[in-house]
Amino acid sequence: MVEKISKNVHKISLSGEYNEVALLSDLHWDNPKCDRVLLKKHLDYCLKNEIPVVITGDLFCLMQGRGDKRSNKSDILPEHNNFKYLDSIIETAVEWFTPYVSVLNVISYGNHETSIIKWQETDILQRFVDLLNMTTGGNVQVGGYGGWIVYEVVIRTNVKVSFKHKYFHGSGGGGIVTKGAINLTRALETYEGFDLFSMGHIHENSCRNDSREILYMHADTTEIRLKQIHHCITGTYKEEYGDGSKGWHIERGAPPKPLGGRILMISVKRENEKLIKCLDSKGFPI
Repeated sequence: MVEKISKNVHKISLSGEYNEVALLSDLHWDNPKCDRVLLKKHLDYCLKNEIPVVITGDLFCLMQGRGDKRSNKSDILPEHNNFKYLDSIIETAVEWFTPYVSVLNVISYGNHETSIIKWQETDILQRFVDLLNMTTGGNVQVGGYGGWIVYEVVIRTNVKVSFKHKYFHGSGGGGIVTKGAINLTRALETYEGFDLFSMGHIHENSCRNDSREILYMHADTTEIRLKQIHHCITGTYKEEYGDGSKGWHIERGAPPKPLGGRILMISVKRENEKLIKCLDSKGFPI
């Protein structure tokens, strides 16, 4: 269950000592290069296993509208090649994502959605979510370009543990050598108090763990503890390398990119009568 706290802060309620949440980004769903077969496999997996889904930016591509300098006729699907290009994307997306509305929790903005707000003066993401919820009776929430999600885990009656997730769609192009590692280190200097940081945008797929010393003070307890922080970069579903022969992706010297999102693994362990929070992530098993 997802609850809106403020415009870019949401709470997702979970229960039990182990839970999974799917973190996706950069679907570029309306682009012909989106691997919808893989995307459907992953969403079907979430639906079957009742895994909440969070999408942090660039659900849509939206680059083929009138006056868009990025437009390319080869990058538009037949069903969107009409006089109401943006409207048709919303309508067909609602139909396609309707089977998954029960697991869709938060969908946030990427640069492709905010670009349409800037140049076309319409909020495609909000319109999509509003129509999806109205059509299905769903409770999908819209996040920000950056924001927070609190995973509140009920272990047993009156025992709750919270995990704070700071998400940011991303910025920059991503280094061909560092593959976004610098962005993760930068997050440690920019944000505070998070257990998990995730970003997309650069179409990489990886994770790492960091540890920080903190002074814990509560009631009569004063301890030096180590806080574990998990970082992950969520991959794309847009396969634009192809055979490497031509195209914008090839001409700028970009390599093939890993496809797919990540599954966040949230667990709470008991050690010496203490509850220990653990976070990690993995690729989809299919």
